[in-house]
Amino acid sequence: MTFRHAIIALKGIVKRELWRFLRQRERFVAALVRPLVWLFVFAAGFRSTLGIAIIPPYQTYILYEVYIAAGLIGMIQLFNGMQSSLSMVYDREMGSMKTLLISPLPRWFLLSSKLLAGTFVSILQVYVFLLIAWFYDIQAPWLGYLSLFPALILSGLMLGALGMLLSSFIKQLENFAGVMNFVIFPMFFMSTALYPLWKIKESSLLLFSLASYNPFSQAVEFVRFALYGQLNVYAFVYTLLAFVVFMLLAVWGYNPSKGMMVKKTTGPR
Repeated sequence: MTFRHAIIALKGIVKRELWRFLRQRERFVAALVRPLVWLFVFAAGFRSTLGIAIIPPYQTYILYEVYIAAGLIGMIQLFNGMQSSLSMVYDREMGSMKTLLISPLPRWFLLSSKLLAGTFVSILQVYVFLLIAWFYDIQAPWLGYLSLFPALILSGLMLGALGMLLSSFIKQLENFAGVMNFVIFPMFFMSTALYPLWKIKESSLLLFSLASYNPFSQAVEFVRFALYGQLNVYAFVYTLLAFVVFMLLAVWGYNPSKGMMVKKTTGPR
């Protein structure tokens, strides 16, 4: 594989994912409506309990709507990662995934390219969400919008790799919805997307432990700190390691000779 071949393949995969996304307008609207409802309806009620207060570790007075916006950014990327993996299951049933994987390019590169394309789609959704929130006077520091970009890349890659890993286990398209709900909602509600970790600890030590080790929580914290122009080193390392583990397992899962794509025989031929 030469560098020129890699760039051509990457451009082709990214263009295909972007074109698919632009044609599926309902997917774009649904990706925005869900977090906006949480932000404008539920955050108003949550603010009455937390209000404008000092929220560790920021040590500054912040609007809770801005705080929760970072959790909803994670929701956008989580759902987009699952949607991207759904498209991979569909492509596998239609045969286009097989065509992609039997190309002379390395499998890890093809999967990484598809993952990168899905991540940039999620980043586009996030910034449109933040633009709408801005007009409703839910605004983060200007520096945060710039420092947020690299954080979105890593968190999007991690959540997309998780979705890709799940798609390697799913053989039929109709089974995917149940698996999505089984993964998405526990990850979201057992995380710091809605409440700070110290607030969770006050109510339940078990939930505190689950939220602490939840990769989605660390991705949200990484994004949340970046939105305020800060770096959470622990969340960054945790998210990076989770991405590496999920990606390696996904590449293994899509290996037709070793992973979950191996065809099982029921008897002698």
